[in-house]
Amino acid sequence: MGPDVITTWAWVVWLALILIFIIIEVNTLEFTFLMLALGSVGGLVAGLFGAPWWMQLITAAVLAQLLIFVVRPPLLQRLRRGGDPALSNIDALIGLAGTVTMPFADRAGQVKLVNGDVWTARLAHGVDDIPLAPGARIVVTSIDGATAVVTPASDSAPDPAPASEEDAA
Repeated sequence: MGPDVITTWAWVVWLALILIFIIIEVNTLEFTFLMLALGSVGGLVAGLFGAPWWMQLITAAVLAQLLIFVVRPPLLQRLRRGGDPALSNIDALIGLAGTVTMPFADRAGQVKLVNGDVWTARLAHGVDDIPLAPGARIVVTSIDGATAVVTPASDSAPDPAPASEEDAA
């Protein structure tokens, strides 16, 4: 099996690679395997013009690299441009205000955030170990597992007691 056999049947290998790369791309949607498939198309075209197998391989590799480094980044940027700007999960909790629901002892307590979530909480490092009474205002600085890391808000006075329904009547 000499080099002429490889050159003669290289088109079959290129078609198989193109098919494999497209199938993988459909599952990943990151344009990497699409660029490899297009590089393989370049190798296939070089083979159809009679290039030896090593020239087909070089053509495919150079074209794939060029596409990955030049064409792929703007494609990804355009794809992600219309993404949802709303924060979610932990990112949405950072900076959220709340109030203390159970007094802090040993730097730990419980807080209720303005979104209605109740979290176990601890004071952030670098914050003086001050007692936080129920109703004191806090701000979430980070989330550590299932614990909100909080600091007292600049206005940490307890909330005034809400008027009860009986008082309003």
